[in-house]
Amino acid sequence: MTFGRIAALAASLLMAGTAHAAELRIGWQQIVEPSRVPQAAGTYEAETRADITWNLFGGGADVIAAIASGAIDIGYVGSSPLTAAASQELPIEAIYIVGNIGEAEALAVRNIASPAELAGHKIATPFASTAHYSLLTALSHWGIAPSSLELVNLRPQDIAAAWERGDIDGAYVWDPVLNTIKTTGGTVIATSKDVADWGGPTFDAWIVRKDYAEAHPDIVEAFVKVTGEATADYLSNPAAWDATSSQAQAIAKLTGAPAQDVPQLLKGYEFADLKAQTSEAFLGGGTAKAVAATAAFLVEQGTIATALDDYSPYVDKSFAEKAGD
Repeated sequence: MTFGRIAALAASLLMAGTAHAAELRIGWQQIVEPSRVPQAAGTYEAETRADITWNLFGGGADVIAAIASGAIDIGYVGSSPLTAAASQELPIEAIYIVGNIGEAEALAVRNIASPAELAGHKIATPFASTAHYSLLTALSHWGIAPSSLELVNLRPQDIAAAWERGDIDGAYVWDPVLNTIKTTGGTVIATSKDVADWGGPTFDAWIVRKDYAEAHPDIVEAFVKVTGEATADYLSNPAAWDATSSQAQAIAKLTGAPAQDVPQLLKGYEFADLKAQTSEAFLGGGTAKAVAATAAFLVEQGTIATALDDYSPYVDKSFAEKAGD
């Protein structure tokens, strides 16, 4: 066999292998967090060896809808959308807890000095999101009926535009839109860290369709491993992720947040690395308990019809365990 024929055969085999690479459709959001770095670098593609399509969504409810329709395989959601999906018994499971939300989400307003003055004002938030849940929890804590406000369902980017036009008096939303509001006249009157202290903690998570996880366990494990390593890299030396770092530049490019703001925005989360995933605080038990508590509140608010007796089937620590070996 000539060298030319060997080269042609090798090329055809390489093309065949590429053509048969498993697909992975990921639904992501423009959240300032460590996994944006391997996303920008193509690390997920390299480590999963999958043909990845990145689909951008404006909120967790849209991600859940895409998961339910079979349009994506893995998605980034907050604890409230996760709870709603599990309560409807959708075939999904949490595989990585990004971290607890602190000051990265908040209620920011203008010309409102205190919660007592919220009544009658137009406040925007993405419905069925962690921000919406936190807003309802805050109103309950303050003894304010949601019906006394004009609550508006807007996606983050639409919130930014509505705020700039003066169409809304405030919003409960996350960074980087939150940061834009804060730097253009908005005053924060409650953060999700405050809401957590009042009994309503929230978190972000990566979830997967169960059928995809069963069919492609190696891909899901690799995805979790890359995510965990990025988080561990940040937690090991947050100062290295300063405004001039390649990490901040990558996050800024994907999220639209100014690079100089990225270090401070990252501090708005309490991130969890791979080792923490399997602990009792997260996938080892705490996540299922937190989802159950969220479900009870959402039933009380009339947001979902009923809660399940057990949410542990919607939490899977096995991929984090294998990725950490």
